[in-house]
Amino acid sequence: MLIVFASPGAIAFEAGPITVRWYGILMATAILVGFWLAHRRAVEENLPADDLLRAAQWAVVAGLIGARLYEVAFNWDYYGRYPAKIIAVWEGGLAVHGGLIVGPLVGVLLAWRLRLPILRCLDVIAPSMVLGQAIGRWGNFFNEEAFGRPTDLPWKLYISPAHRPPEFRNDDFFHPTFLYESLWDLLVFVMLVWWVRPRVRRHPGAIFFSYIGLYSVGRFFIESLRLDSFWLGSLRVPQLASVAGVLVAVAGLLWVLRRPPVEPGESTPPAVATGTARAPRGRRRPG
Repeated sequence: MLIVFASPGAIAFEAGPITVRWYGILMATAILVGFWLAHRRAVEENLPADDLLRAAQWAVVAGLIGARLYEVAFNWDYYGRYPAKIIAVWEGGLAVHGGLIVGPLVGVLLAWRLRLPILRCLDVIAPSMVLGQAIGRWGNFFNEEAFGRPTDLPWKLYISPAHRPPEFRNDDFFHPTFLYESLWDLLVFVMLVWWVRPRVRRHPGAIFFSYIGLYSVGRFFIESLRLDSFWLGSLRVPQLASVAGVLVAVAGLLWVLRRPPVEPGESTPPAVATGTARAPRGRRRPG
């Protein structure tokens, strides 16, 4: 019996006038799982978990807005003709790079206002972010979007004619690039939690910058297969963003790894022994 890898449809169920889509279910699941994981880790790290989640909630909202604005800005030829579609996020169209720019910036600002140790909070949030991305990518599967070039590989993905680009209307099967990215995100999550964290936990910020770098490397190569990339001349915008992400990650890692290490529970490196008093263990200092 031949099994075809294909979307069963974008709609999960309908209840009267209410239509519930798989994309929304998966996005909500990704957010809730991320919050649960971040709260659990914050408690283990002796961080104010409720304040961290308060900042994370607004960061997620900002990230979703940023992801949508990024999508609209680079696809204005379409949204300029159909402005009503700008708010139709349930149909898909959330660009990860837009979310990665806006979300963390808002989160850092709120963490600073709440007097939270910013780098440690970013380390707590990073695994939750990439696990959420791994879950959310399956929304692309149900919407039949974010797929790659035609292929005959055993794991090829069937795309219905209505969702194929005009130049590929005679092709039935395509690379499931959503699946590639979901699996890569899951691998990054495993690496962050079980390989990176034990090695750099005395360097706040290293887990977050590792996440940015690892995600960007995978996205750079996966993007080369996609058919729906945004272009800037002859260059793919997501690949440019991925290169920028790697550069930010390298610079960030060099910065945090060169700082004096801290013991778990401290938010800043202790004072160097030059006559400056060392802060008592357990007390947080600004920075």
